[in-house]
Amino acid sequence: MKIFQLNYLLFLLLCYMCSCATIIPQQYAKKYYHKNESAITRIEENYKKLFVVKPIVIEFSDNEFKYINVEIKTDSLRYIYEFDLKKTDLGDTLHKFGFDTSAVVKLIKDMKLIKCTWINKLDYYIDDKKQNLIFMSMRPISVEIAFNNRKYYILTFYKQPQYYDAEGRLLDKRNKFLLRKINNETFWRINDRVCYTISNHFR
Repeated sequence: MKIFQLNYLLFLLLCYMCSCATIIPQQYAKKYYHKNESAITRIEENYKKLFVVKPIVIEFSDNEFKYINVEIKTDSLRYIYEFDLKKTDLGDTLHKFGFDTSAVVKLIKDMKLIKCTWINKLDYYIDDKKQNLIFMSMRPISVEIAFNNRKYYILTFYKQPQYYDAEGRLLDKRNKFLLRKINNETFWRINDRVCYTISNHFR
């Protein structure tokens, strides 16, 4: 009888694990977004303000979120620096390149709070016209993702509403029956201008 009960419990555990893996792509990513929506929106808006003044890309380079890589673009060169957040050289470098140091540091702190590993502004084209979007990746810490071999939530923020099919997949504007893929990933609707995918890669 005890062996039967043990096997039954193992069966229930396996069913739970499978259900979690199924829930994540369609449900948990949206739940994660809505839970952190105010923080995510604040990060997006503050990043856009910084980028307008001077292009910058921020990436956490370790699992503990103690080190960051900062990519700074000028008219002729691109600089990539790594910083230990406990040290002061980040502020010195930001000041040297003319950034609002307090605004960048605030952005980094907000990113760390929601495990945002990377933020960038990417260009794409529609009808040969250059467009751009904010690209953000997160590493959620949750029991649910333990049962899924993919690690990152990738969010894309468009300036204008996008097209989606009946299943909520992002469509190409020029061909409303063709999926628009980014880095060969299918993206799913969160709202009219924000969509997501779950990926092994943070960018």
